[in-house]
Amino acid sequence: MTAGLTSNSARDIARSLLANSDGADTTASAAEVTPAVKAPPAVGKPRRDTGRQFGDQTGVVAARERAARALAMGELTGMPNPLFIPRQGPNTSVIEGPYGATTNFSNYNYLGMAHHPKVIKAVQDAVGQYGASASASRITSGEIEIYPRLERRLAEIYDVESAIIATSGYLTNSGVIGFLLGERDAVVADALIHSSVVTGARWAGARSMTFRHNDPESLRGVLRMSRERFDRVLVVIEGHYSMDGDVGRLPEIAAVAREFDCAVMVDEAHSIGVFGAHGHGVREHFGLPGDAVDIWMGCLSKALGSCGGFIAGSAEIIQALHTSPVATLTVGPPPSAAAAALAALEVLESEPQRVSQLWHNAKLFTAALRERNLNLGFSEGTPIVPVLVPGEIQVLYASSLLLQRGVYVGPVAAPGVGPGQERLRFFVTSEHSQEQLVTTADLVAEVVALATDVGAALTM
Repeated sequence: MTAGLTSNSARDIARSLLANSDGADTTASAAEVTPAVKAPPAVGKPRRDTGRQFGDQTGVVAARERAARALAMGELTGMPNPLFIPRQGPNTSVIEGPYGATTNFSNYNYLGMAHHPKVIKAVQDAVGQYGASASASRITSGEIEIYPRLERRLAEIYDVESAIIATSGYLTNSGVIGFLLGERDAVVADALIHSSVVTGARWAGARSMTFRHNDPESLRGVLRMSRERFDRVLVVIEGHYSMDGDVGRLPEIAAVAREFDCAVMVDEAHSIGVFGAHGHGVREHFGLPGDAVDIWMGCLSKALGSCGGFIAGSAEIIQALHTSPVATLTVGPPPSAAAAALAALEVLESEPQRVSQLWHNAKLFTAALRERNLNLGFSEGTPIVPVLVPGEIQVLYASSLLLQRGVYVGPVAAPGVGPGQERLRFFVTSEHSQEQLVTTADLVAEVVALATDVGAALTM
């Protein structure tokens, strides 16, 4: 597809995409297995045979339909599919893959830590000394000295008594909330909170409620109406919202939570290593004491170039978590992951210019996109930059066009965002050059216009 797309070709593409997606056959091609003995079906319910018990489950059906639409677009247009692209080498500002060298905005390796020589060396040393896996939970033989060293450093960064690391960021949120709350409690979260928080509330059996995004007065209204019905209430926000690139209004929201005797939790997945002069997150950014928040949660997999999550807080909470299912019913983090995160924190301290360069790039890219009249939603000029392209077909088309032009940015649609909020989500890093950022802004303006033509044709 060339830049000179006409209205007729846009209409043809739109009609063909609709024909190839709305009516796509999502039935599995594998032969059905007939059981040797058939039990009587449940009264009033269709029977699902062996191997097909979940074929009609809502999430499975929706996922297969999305995959069918992506496949149909590729077959129709000959354009590249921007999903599940294998790469060679580190995940940095330029990646090598099936489409050649591509400027990459789909990684959250914000500071280049994942391929920093000191981080790589620490990983190699840890694997050589401890092996590839902890091979046990920490409470038994899985403990190694790197874990408490990393935890002490994280506690220092957050100005709190203690910290604990875990094997997964998603499971850190869901597991900790599931452990600390119960059926008499509630989670009151920002409307755009990560799904792991909702999962945690469900595991706990706690009531889950939301308030308008980044709106302290909305939170006050929810708590005024509901606080007395629950024992404990946990208010949860993100430090840096992963889909929108805006900053959680932590001081105001924490103040409202304290008015109503609520605990506060902040998800720092995309803000540790990014915010604050030293990359120490939104606590440093806002100049807050550690006890302004009860539970600081973060990820090791973003700016720190590793994998896993952590909780920082009071000694009593952390001591309990060390013997909770979050720690005892899963293997300890890979030694290499802990070593990588610890080394990344050391690099962050010795090379603070990485943080300033990251923010220089983020401001430059945001300004370039705004100059081209693109819709950036709630973006506040942070390293997460959304460009709204409403419509699932349109955003997939725009992402494919960019990939065709040598730029990789992931399309975000349901269930990541709601209908009409589809977007291209750009992660800016300290590794991007000014030329890459400006050239990409030009290309984004071009392809969004083409995708908009396709969207208009869909309504004809």
